[in-house]
Amino acid sequence: MEKPAKPGQQVLVALRRMIADGSIQPGDRIAEIPTAEMLGVSRMPVRTALRALEHEGLVVKLGARGYTPRAVDAAAITGAIEVRGVLEGLAARRLAERGLTEKEQAHLTAILADGDTLFAKGHLADGDLDGFYRYNLAFHDLLITASGNPSIALALGRNNHLPFASAAALALDWEDLEGEYRHLLAAHHEHRAVFEAIAGGDADRAERLMRGHAAVAIANRRAFRLLAG
Repeated sequence: MEKPAKPGQQVLVALRRMIADGSIQPGDRIAEIPTAEMLGVSRMPVRTALRALEHEGLVVKLGARGYTPRAVDAAAITGAIEVRGVLEGLAARRLAERGLTEKEQAHLTAILADGDTLFAKGHLADGDLDGFYRYNLAFHDLLITASGNPSIALALGRNNHLPFASAAALALDWEDLEGEYRHLLAAHHEHRAVFEAIAGGDADRAERLMRGHAAVAIANRRAFRLLAG
C-alpha cells in the first residue's frame, strides 16, 4: 500500500508523530523550509501545523528561528487523557439519561454513516486522514454539545491545551498503514457502541464505554517515546 501524500491534517499528524516517537526532541529546531522539504509540501501547511501544535502545548516558538518540542512528562500526558475520558464519559452519561432528540439521533446517525463510508474500502487512502479527523471531531463535539452541560466543554477546552490530550490529537505511523487502519476502525466501532448505549438509555454503559475509549488512546500511545515510561 502506498504512503499517502501529506496535505492538511497529514502534515500535522506527521509532525506530532515525530515528536512522539523521539525523531524530533526538545532542543531540536523545527523550521518551516527544511520541514516542508522533508515532507514534500509547501510551507503553508507546515506553518499551520506548527501553530496548531503550539496551541496544543506540544511545541514552543523560538522567535524567528522556528519551534522546538516542549519537554513533557509521560504521567502528565496520561493524566490529561484520563481527564478527557472522565469528562466525555460524563457527557455520554448525561445524554443517555436525558435521551436523544430526533434531531440529535439523526445527526449522530449521519456522522457514524460517514465513518462507515470511510472504512468501507478496507484500507487507508489519500484524504482518509482528513476524513477521519472531521468525522471523529464531529462525533466527540456533538456528544459534548448535546450533553447540555457547558462546563464539560469549558473543562475539555482547558485540558485540550495539554499535549496529546485532545481527541483530535492524532499521531499515526505511516509505515504501518494496515495497523493504523485497524486502530482507527476499532475507534469507529467504539463510537457505534457508545451511540447504541446512549440511544438505549443505558447511562452506566455509555459512560463506561466513553471512558474506555480514552483508555484505549493511552494504550495505543504507550508505543511512543513520550509515554514509554
